Amino acid sequence: MCVVHLELLEAIQEKPAMLVPLRLVFAGTLLAAMAGAATASDLITVPVGSSDVAVPVATGFNWSGFYAGVYGVVQSSPARGTEVGAGIAAGVNAQLDFFLIGGEVALHGLTGDTIDTAYGQVTGRGGVLVTDDLLAYASAGYGMELSGTGERDFLAGGGLEYAVTDDISLNAEYLRGFDLEGGNPKDQFSLGARFHF
Repeated sequence: MCVVHLELLEAIQEKPAMLVPLRLVFAGTLLAAMAGAATASDLITVPVGSSDVAVPVATGFNWSGFYAGVYGVVQSSPARGTEVGAGIAAGVNAQLDFFLIGGEVALHGLTGDTIDTAYGQVTGRGGVLVTDDLLAYASAGYGMELSGTGERDFLAGGGLEYAVTDDISLNAEYLRGFDLEGGNPKDQFSLGARFHF
C-alpha cells in the first residue's frame, strides 16, 4: 500500500500540472463537507416541556348558525328596466377556521314601470374571513319569478358582510342572473341586515 502512495507521489512530483486538478478536487470535497455541516447545524428545534404562557383565544364574531334578515334590492334587466323592492331571507352558515360555507333562501317583491312581481332564490355561498368581523364571499344558485312570465335564472356573484354586534350583520351583495328561461338576464344589487341566532 505504501508503494502505491510513493508511486503516486513520485508521479505528481514529475508532472506538476497534475497538482492543479487534484487541488480542485480536494477543494471541492472540502467545500461540500462544510456545506453539509452548515446545513446540519441549522436544524429546527421544538421545545418540549410546559410553559406558563397563555394561549390567545379568538373572541371575534361567531358566523356559525342560523340567521334571518331583511334587505332592499335594485334589479335591472333589458326587458323590464330598473325595478326596486324589498325582501326577506333565511339561511345557515358554518365557519371552519377562517373559511365559511352556507346556504340561503330569499324572497323579494319588485315594482317597476312595466310589472310588479315576486322573485325567489336559493343560493349557496363560500367565503373567507378578511377579519374576525368582515366576510368576503362568492355566491351561486337558482332564481325564479313567482308571478308574471315565470323567468328562471342561474345566479352568480358575491358580496361583503360586516358584523356590527354579536347578533347583527350588514351585507351588500351583487348577483348576475344568467337567463335559463324567459330571455331576460338580470343584474341585482341588495343591501340588508341579518340577525344571527
